[in-house]
Amino acid sequence: MKLYYSPGACSLSPHIVACEAELPVELVKVDLQSKRTENGEDFRQINPNGYVPVLMLDDGNKLIEGPAIVQYLADQAPDKKLIPPAGAFERYQLQQWLNFISTEIHKSFSLLFNSTAPDAAKQLTLDSLVTRLETVAEHLSTQAFLLGEYFSVADAYLFVTLSWGPYVNVDISRWPALARYADKISSRPAVQKAMREEGLV
Repeated sequence: MKLYYSPGACSLSPHIVACEAELPVELVKVDLQSKRTENGEDFRQINPNGYVPVLMLDDGNKLIEGPAIVQYLADQAPDKKLIPPAGAFERYQLQQWLNFISTEIHKSFSLLFNSTAPDAAKQLTLDSLVTRLETVAEHLSTQAFLLGEYFSVADAYLFVTLSWGPYVNVDISRWPALARYADKISSRPAVQKAMREEGLV
């Protein structure tokens, strides 16, 4: 399998999951400005949307959305318990969290990173993001991880989005539960491995 990534982008989430699952994945770095891979390929031929992550399977099939990729990877290593089994109610709770992180948190950060976005739009987005983070902080104030007592692919995704805070003046230390959560996940060996491989630590 090949994982197309850009350091610190949302592709870090499936990279973390691959490390947690101990799956062999070939990393291919993408320059998101030039839309070229480190091998000189036109990345738009791989993903017409022009963004990471992309997971290319050995048989040529591919997935191009992070929440789908992390579920696929976790299902390849069921013994690691990174995702509830298909059909279990907890599986739908996990999908609920993946959707929430994707639409309410990830997309908000994306606009804040957009240098051409009007300041008024950024302020509205920031206000909404703060509300969403408060919801997550309250949830995590009573349990270790999003699904309770065990780490899941949703935690990998949330951790990555929280790591973007310093770049857009979102200080998660205002929510002690979020700060503790981010520190705890950051210390996981698989997370450190993925971050080292991307040159982030």
